Amino acid sequence: MHEEDYLARDAIGLATLVADREVSASEVLEAALARMARVNPQINAITLDLSERARRDAAGPLTGPLAGVPFLLKDLGPKLAGTATTDSCKLYVNDIAAADSPLVAYYKQAGLVIFGKTNTPELGLEPVTEPAMFGPTRNPWNLARTAGGSSGGAAAAVAAGIVPAAHASDGGGSIRIPASCCGLFGLKPSRGRISYAPKDEGWGGFSCGHVVSRTVRDSAILLDVGGHPAPGDPYWSAPPARPFLGDAGRDPAPLRIAFTTAGFSADGIDPECAAAVRAAAKLCADLGHYVEEAEPPIDRGALAAGGVVIAASVAADLDAVADARGRPIGEDEVEPVTWASYQRGRAISGSAYVRSLRAAHSLGRALAGFFQRFDILICSTLGRPAVPVGWLRGEPPDLVGYAERLYSFMPNTQAFNLSGQPAASLPLAMSAEGLPIGVQFVGRQAEDGLVLSLAGQLERAAPWAGRRAPI
Repeated sequence: MHEEDYLARDAIGLATLVADREVSASEVLEAALARMARVNPQINAITLDLSERARRDAAGPLTGPLAGVPFLLKDLGPKLAGTATTDSCKLYVNDIAAADSPLVAYYKQAGLVIFGKTNTPELGLEPVTEPAMFGPTRNPWNLARTAGGSSGGAAAAVAAGIVPAAHASDGGGSIRIPASCCGLFGLKPSRGRISYAPKDEGWGGFSCGHVVSRTVRDSAILLDVGGHPAPGDPYWSAPPARPFLGDAGRDPAPLRIAFTTAGFSADGIDPECAAAVRAAAKLCADLGHYVEEAEPPIDRGALAAGGVVIAASVAADLDAVADARGRPIGEDEVEPVTWASYQRGRAISGSAYVRSLRAAHSLGRALAGFFQRFDILICSTLGRPAVPVGWLRGEPPDLVGYAERLYSFMPNTQAFNLSGQPAASLPLAMSAEGLPIGVQFVGRQAEDGLVLSLAGQLERAAPWAGRRAPI
């Protein structure tokens, strides 16, 4: 299979070629491996190469709607039998999975051929992907810029054409942030849409898994594939009335849409990001939707509560490692950002943790009231386009100024992890420097299909698939 033929097709397109026997699954995999060999040394997106295992899988019988499509897992979250899920942390290098997680099993049942794992910041804690363990992932649009995080390796791999879609996860923006940085579609599904089994939940229910992709329809079919609750899940979203793939191909009826150029946890956003929001709002109006400028009731105190839950979760995870091995975690065993979060988490009381969860749930109720007036909210995904590699931590490292830089970069994603609503970043704009700018579309809890429907309509009205990273 020629490289250009491979790059020209999304996951559904590749699966169609395999199903029609125009190419074999093995030929498609070899095209992906050749592309990986060509570009991964420049971007450092893939940190675990499972080529030989994938070749065996591709040669065997494959069934399912995506049979023969090459795929990558993020090195954080789901377990792939016989491999370590390291979270880019040396404490987990020997964490070899005995069995596949349910999500991985669903992917395999769909016929996906998993050939590697992608880079992530240590424990998924940062919106950039620069772990000490594997080194930084670079943006295919500009190698001096970040690919975002924590699913930065996944987004860079898709933007560079190694795969048309890749597994990702989002606890504070970690699907939408790299999607915005790399010019991709990235949907964070509703809370409970994709199971965290066999674990209980991620970061108090803030985190969820899904994918980053070039096209809306790939995201939709992969949500159909992976969106199944598992027995014992602490919460789950009811199955959709119809497949998400159908929603992605169907224009929605006229919607009530709010838009804002606010930065929810920062004092303003970059003018180019604000212009992208206004242009998206105008496009929606031109498509027949009712559009009104309105700012949602997002309290910064509630957003701060998210950090309490995350820090406490980090402390619980690392304390579990310490208990299992019989000795404490040392400062030299994790990165400075992780250590700071760990120390903060260990000092959080049970009362403070519960109050923070209550604040998050109060935010969800306030936003639910706002969404009784509106079907969709449009806002900027990020506060600015992709920042330079190393910018967030500073050089030399500057943890004092870290929080201010953090929220100036990602002011608008975390609110919808706390509320549990579906939210997607669409690559609708480009900066003057040639960097992608994502615009975020947020829907009501469990209305993932409506977000996908509007996203599909916008993709047809303002196609982005022809924009390719210059790597």
